[in-house]
Amino acid sequence: MLFSEKIGRLDGHGQDHAPLYKQLQRALREAIQKKILSPDDALPAERDLAEEFSISRITVRKALDGLVSEGLLTRRQGAGTFVAARVEKSFSKLSSFSEDMISRGRVPHSEWISRGEGQVTPEESLTLGLSPGTPVYRFARIRYADGAPMAVEYTTIAAFALPSTEIVETSLYEALEKTGHRPVRALQRLRAILFAAEQADLLGVPVKDAGLLIERRGFLKDGRAVEVTQSYYRGDAYDFVAELNALS
Repeated sequence: MLFSEKIGRLDGHGQDHAPLYKQLQRALREAIQKKILSPDDALPAERDLAEEFSISRITVRKALDGLVSEGLLTRRQGAGTFVAARVEKSFSKLSSFSEDMISRGRVPHSEWISRGEGQVTPEESLTLGLSPGTPVYRFARIRYADGAPMAVEYTTIAAFALPSTEIVETSLYEALEKTGHRPVRALQRLRAILFAAEQADLLGVPVKDAGLLIERRGFLKDGRAVEVTQSYYRGDAYDFVAELNALS
């Protein structure tokens, strides 16, 4: 079977007004989401894709570059381009865990550790810019992809952003979007850690196994901080990527 028959041909006759590289990106993304292409599957060489889809190699390279930056594809020196097996999280896009997993063709779900209402702590007060005694909601969850534990997540949300904790089902950002309080930008800090007993037990990994801690502070369009999250990611399952550009 030709690769174009596997993922679908491009519309070169103008009915789809998207540029050809966008069409190829969409076809590949949908094939990954529908599991037509599986983790670690190799893509044909760029010259073969260009010939099969009757497009230029520059167009193919532009399409693949975009999917590599999204973390859906990965390049291996001397071997070619492959569907990413490990989860690659891009720092250039503010998205939820659920959105990341769905875009990669994986099925996300969460297991609640705890959720409830409380008052802001002194540290949270400084981080979120809230007055002492202000109510907040706290969420602690284990995040799964295709049934495998990927991360432990602890989040504090300013109470003005949600009517209650019960509105949060699978995606916290989806709940915040419904109330008009989804963060539009965030500050994130990543550091390597060794898992303490609590996180190791929740993730099913050995104590002192290597992991990644992401600390995120999310902001609304008006500049108010609305979210503080600490996420402990398994080091054997997650890669974080960032696109860097030289100063002009």
